[in-house]
Amino acid sequence: MTLREQLALTAFLSIPAILAQLSSVLMQYIDTAMVGHLGANQSASIGLISTSTWIFMGFCSATSSGFTVQIAHLVGSNDFARAREVVRQGLTSVLAFSVALALIGVAIAPSLPRWLGGNPDITADASAYFLIFAACLPLQQLVFSCGGMLQASGNMKVPSMLNINMCIMDVAFNYLFIYGLGLGVVGAAIGTGVSVLITAGLMLWFLTVRSPELNLRQDRGSFLPQRATLRNALGIASPMWLQNLIMRGAYVMNTIIVAPLGTVSIAANAFAITAESFCYMPGYGLEEAATTLVGQSLGAKRRELARRFATITTASGAGIMTLLGIVMYAFAPALMGLLSSDPDVVALGAKVLRIEAFAETMFAVSIVAYGAFVGAGDTLVPSALNLASMWVVRIGLALVLTPRLGLQGYWIAMCIELNIRGLLFLMRIRGDRWMKSRLIKV
Repeated sequence: MTLREQLALTAFLSIPAILAQLSSVLMQYIDTAMVGHLGANQSASIGLISTSTWIFMGFCSATSSGFTVQIAHLVGSNDFARAREVVRQGLTSVLAFSVALALIGVAIAPSLPRWLGGNPDITADASAYFLIFAACLPLQQLVFSCGGMLQASGNMKVPSMLNINMCIMDVAFNYLFIYGLGLGVVGAAIGTGVSVLITAGLMLWFLTVRSPELNLRQDRGSFLPQRATLRNALGIASPMWLQNLIMRGAYVMNTIIVAPLGTVSIAANAFAITAESFCYMPGYGLEEAATTLVGQSLGAKRRELARRFATITTASGAGIMTLLGIVMYAFAPALMGLLSSDPDVVALGAKVLRIEAFAETMFAVSIVAYGAFVGAGDTLVPSALNLASMWVVRIGLALVLTPRLGLQGYWIAMCIELNIRGLLFLMRIRGDRWMKSRLIKV
């Protein structure tokens, strides 16, 4: 492939994924606004268990990666029959895993808000929301897994369009159940659950019936997971499970560090994180493309092509997020003004956003390079780098700087940490060891 063809293929795979990521952020904005209109207690009830929902979703996403990476390698080696075997075994495995996870979630739902320190005014809504969320986890697992398998075959368009459609349906169903039927916080959970149900069904249909490479009508095979497939999946997913658990714990620790700064700082921190998400969502879209391109290239035993795709996607992510960082720096007050009418919150949020603008380039490198590593089945070392960077550098610096400089000190610590993390990932991707993973045997 010429460089021009490589760039065109990268753009072809990346643009739908980037649009899906942006639509997801927009959906979160609209959901937050819908629930926010119900009152402070209703907003707090969802906010209380948000970290817990992220942990459960992270486990589902990591489990999906254990099988989608294998499929990308097999598609790259043109072994479509074995790729379909992994599809069958993967669907059985992820559903069994997500059902077990859902049962755990349902069991802890009544007590979770109390464990998290929620006051009695919000625990009932928080428990109900988490109960519905947990019950829908198998459906969310299907969305992750079927979409990832389609992406692994090179089809980024269908899962991305279905994810965008899910966001639109989520807004519509939330409006119906929250306001039309007057169900409040429970309505928000039901609306999201219905949109996930429809999307899961469509994803599964496209994967098993319509996909030229992976539809299961082409041959017959067992849905019973085999040892080799599970071994590969565990080798990829288990470091990601650990990373998900400990990284979310770090976010809880970050919240504890910021909480004593007062209401203005807490609000400015939350809104600034929301505003920044528009900068890094394109990076996560390119991460998905990197996983597919690198996985297929290594499956075809074309290591040099895998390296070039890793370089192209990482450089593209760095370029896009650098430009968005410049925009964020220039328009920080306006971005904060869209989220808050409090002049103190807007002023402080704009200051920390301008600090964070200097981290966007290296943040992009860490995001997209991680996708390339996952495509190679190299998840252990990158996960360890993420954990060390977060817990040692960010939290260590935040504990020192935040009491002295307030919220700006915390965001300085975050900026430094993201730059260090990006440099660590840049050093690793320039080497060869990440392409020598022994986890996947195709």
